[in-house]
Amino acid sequence: MSKGSLPSQLPAADSKGLFGFWVYLMTDCILFASLFATFIVLRGNTAGGVGGSDIFELPFVLAETLILLASSLASGLALLAAHRRSRHGVFLWFGITGMLGLLFVSMEVYEFSKLVSDGHSWTNSAFLSSYFGLVGTHGLHISVGLIWLAAILLHLKQRTFNPRLLQRLTMFTMFWHFLDIVWIGIFTIVYLVGVI
Repeated sequence: MSKGSLPSQLPAADSKGLFGFWVYLMTDCILFASLFATFIVLRGNTAGGVGGSDIFELPFVLAETLILLASSLASGLALLAAHRRSRHGVFLWFGITGMLGLLFVSMEVYEFSKLVSDGHSWTNSAFLSSYFGLVGTHGLHISVGLIWLAAILLHLKQRTFNPRLLQRLTMFTMFWHFLDIVWIGIFTIVYLVGVI
C-alpha cells in the first residue's frame, strides 16, 4: 500500500455494513416500484377532477430535474475528492450537493403547497393521492439524505480520513445517485407521460 492511500479491503464489520446498505437499497427499490405501479394504475382515476395535463408545469419540473442532476454530479466529485483526501474538496462539493438538494426540496414543497392552495389536494382523487404519495416519498428521502449529509460533514470536521469514513461517503453518494435515478423515473412516467 502506497503512502497516503487507503486499504482496498474493508474490515469484516464494514463489509457487513455495506451489505446491510445494499439490502436497504433493495427494499427502497421495492417501495418505489410499488408506488410507481400504484400511480400507473390510478393515474386515470381523477374522479371527474384534474389530470396531469391540467396541473403539471413541465418547465418548472425540468428545472427541478436539472438541479437534482447537478447535485448528483457534485456528490460524485465530492467522493473523488475524498479519495484524494482533499478535505476542502469534500466540503466544497458536498456543500454544493446540500444546497442544490435543499433547493430541490424547497421547489417540491412550493409545488405541493400551490397545488393544495389551488384546490388539488391528495384527498380529491385516486390520481392525486398516488401522485402525492410517490413524489412526496421521494422528497422525504431527499430530506433524510440532507440530514445524513449534514451528519457526515460534521463527522468529517472532527476526524481524519479513514476507510470507515470513506465507506460512509461512498454509501451516501450511492444513496444520492439512487434518488436521482428514481427522480428520472418520476419525471418520465409522472410528468412527461402525464402531460401527453
